[in-house]
Amino acid sequence: MVALTPISRKPMSFVVPTVAAAGAVAGIFVGAAQGSSLLGLLVGAALLAVIAVIVMQDILPERMMKWIVTAGFAIAGFILAGLPALIIGALFGWFFGWFSYWLFEGRYRGKVAPYLTSGQVLWHFTFRVICGAIFVFLITPILVVMPLSFNAQDFFTFTQEMLRFDPAGYSLKHYRDFLTNPEWTNAVANSLRIAPVATLLSVSLGTLAAIGLSQSHVPGRRAIMAILISPMIVPLIISATGMYFFYAKIGIIGTYWGVVLAHTVLGIPFVIITVTATLVGFDNSLTRAAANMGAGPVKTFFKIQMPLILPGVISGGLFAFITSFDEVVVVIFIGSAKLQTLPWQMFTGLREQISPTILAAATILVGISIILLTIVEMLRRRSERLRGMSPA
Repeated sequence: MVALTPISRKPMSFVVPTVAAAGAVAGIFVGAAQGSSLLGLLVGAALLAVIAVIVMQDILPERMMKWIVTAGFAIAGFILAGLPALIIGALFGWFFGWFSYWLFEGRYRGKVAPYLTSGQVLWHFTFRVICGAIFVFLITPILVVMPLSFNAQDFFTFTQEMLRFDPAGYSLKHYRDFLTNPEWTNAVANSLRIAPVATLLSVSLGTLAAIGLSQSHVPGRRAIMAILISPMIVPLIISATGMYFFYAKIGIIGTYWGVVLAHTVLGIPFVIITVTATLVGFDNSLTRAAANMGAGPVKTFFKIQMPLILPGVISGGLFAFITSFDEVVVVIFIGSAKLQTLPWQMFTGLREQISPTILAAATILVGISIILLTIVEMLRRRSERLRGMSPA
């Protein structure tokens, strides 16, 4: 890739403090794991400052120096905490070796516009670091739960065998329990009975509502839209309380259809939002042309509108399915012991049993969510392509 801005080597007064600051941040976490964050901060800053100085002396070729730094960090990690720390240390070493040369050679300037000031360049990369830190903060709990679900012991912590990557420390017994224990299988069956029906109702009602509210002649459509999407904004405990008193009046508390309707109410806002967003790029002249040629509203909808807004409809349906499948607060209010869903069973297990089978269930739910969200993203891209191809 051609550099946007000519690059040149940077002075020691810039490189060493910057690399030392990065080392101090990493040292805080390593020191916390060893019992002293302050010591980790100081050692990390000093160590990375020394590495930056050595890098700037050009004693060794860049590739060799990077390998030496990576190996050094890996060995230090192994000495401190064994095999897992060796892998983490190697990753740290690779990153800091690359980071030191990236700063020293001025390569960071090569991919930014030449007219940016030093402060703007700093914010350019600081913003990306902040985004990366937020991503790590959000993804770390998932990365912790997944390996713990393979724990051979009935603990919520990493055992010594797991930390040594000893095969004896890993087992599929929690997944076997999830697939064979009647409490878990019944909960999964209830979720699979409720979520698809709630999704179908949400998609049907939400799509019709979105199409109606997209018409400019509908009076009070903004107020109606605000009311329809309010279940997504109002805290679930408030929605659950309101549903409980309303459903109690009509006698559907503790019934299958009571839970389905409650989840339908929670899923409709997602369908409305996604379908409405798809309708923004819809050419209404197509429906007028269909009407002029004698097609009725129903035929026009299924033959003209539905093929074009289908990605938005499916995306909304997937969000509604995830909402129903993962929801626990409303089902506790509206459901009954016979209608205990998978999230409810997980909540009960955390409160009463503290069973690691919960981690296996959580890992499976994470996998399902990743698959569904991937499909949503693929549909979103397809929808964008269709809107780009549609007449202006």
